[in-house]
Amino acid sequence: MQQVSPILRDIIRSPQLPKLVEELSLFLKTEKQRRNEFYEWITDNVKAEFIEGEVIIQSPVVKKHNVITKYLCSLLEECVAQNNSGFVGVEKILVKLTRNDFEPDICFFKKEKAKNFRDDTMFFPAPDFVVEILSKSTEKIDRGVKFIDYALHGVKEYWIIDPDKEIVEQYENKNSKFELLLKVKTGVIKSVVVPKFEIPVKAIFNEKDKREALQLFLNKK
Repeated sequence: MQQVSPILRDIIRSPQLPKLVEELSLFLKTEKQRRNEFYEWITDNVKAEFIEGEVIIQSPVVKKHNVITKYLCSLLEECVAQNNSGFVGVEKILVKLTRNDFEPDICFFKKEKAKNFRDDTMFFPAPDFVVEILSKSTEKIDRGVKFIDYALHGVKEYWIIDPDKEIVEQYENKNSKFELLLKVKTGVIKSVVVPKFEIPVKAIFNEKDKREALQLFLNKK
């Protein structure tokens, strides 16, 4: 038997294989139709994702989530602008993968990808760097299907931020799987993908530390 993934071995051996393939084909056809309906329905004032055939509408974020997003994004955007290294997307960037559509909290595309973006670009490829900030409603997705799918589609670096515990987890893509590099509350975190992006962990959560870190970037101009 030719090489197949482990998940398919039992299915291939089943006498019901033709019927199962037919059912799967119908399922994917229906899912594709729902996905096209999602594209027609979604607007720029609705935060929603299409995950495993379902439309997932995200709840409004709490203040702390919003503050962390702004702090980290301001630092990342300043660094990227100084080094002309790419494009930073925030919250409403719709990342279109093979099956799922995600809206990361923060993402970064290297210059090689970003040069192809137009002002009217709506669907974006897999970013090079993604940040997701946990909430009760999203943690399972951020640590589950997104964790797997981002890695499979070549996202090179993934940060998961716990806003309550003020912890940052840094993962690097190795052979299409994320491996944990750091899990920290203090100290310095350095991106493996974004050129020259190195910040104190506290700058993500504290305004004073954020201003000091931003000033260091500004002093490098």
